[in-house]
Amino acid sequence: MSPTPLSSTPTAFPTESASFLLDGPAGKLEAITDVATRNCARRGVAVICHPQPEQGGTMHNKVVTMAERALRESGLDTLRFNFRGTGNSTGTHDGGPGEGDDLVAVADWVRKVRPDDVLWLAGFSFGAWVTLRNAVRLQAKALVSIAPPIGLRPLDGVPLPTCPWLLIQGEADEIVDPQAVFDWVAALKQPPELIRMPDTGHFFHRRMMDLRGAIKHAVRDWRPPLRHA
Repeated sequence: MSPTPLSSTPTAFPTESASFLLDGPAGKLEAITDVATRNCARRGVAVICHPQPEQGGTMHNKVVTMAERALRESGLDTLRFNFRGTGNSTGTHDGGPGEGDDLVAVADWVRKVRPDDVLWLAGFSFGAWVTLRNAVRLQAKALVSIAPPIGLRPLDGVPLPTCPWLLIQGEADEIVDPQAVFDWVAALKQPPELIRMPDTGHFFHRRMMDLRGAIKHAVRDWRPPLRHA
């Protein structure tokens, strides 16, 4: 079902799938919210970030939408958004710092309308890098990193999260060097839970349902309390 377009930024988290514009640091940010089924809804919201805008990445990317589905089926309400200069979001691509500020603005709105909920972050490729760079800054309670561009984008001096953290990497990734990711994880003092997915590349072709299942299985013990318990 297509999200209901709203004419203004909602003052409460929508109770059904909705699309709207949020105020961001460089103008308006296009966003879509979705809600978990009532009987499994948890007291948390997951914000999911998309891959490289300059290579066509948007919040409608199939990996992003599958991650959203997995997290929603895990009981979290979700929010996807387009970084500045993407889709109907205004501004121009900033290569990372500005997109981090976009994420902060989105997280601020979530916390305003859901002050008692925990915040989870998830991202794919460029979006995984943006969320990783800002997870500590935003005090995320869980992080899901899918094919993070280790070795392609800098992480020097970035404080790494101590919250529950899942990293999923395809072993046949043609864009991110899988071994660079595995070596980086092995060298961390507090590494994430690593899922190595064989026989799949950067975009998880033919393995999307496996990706969904891997996320749901990994996060099931991290979930916040039921919303309607």
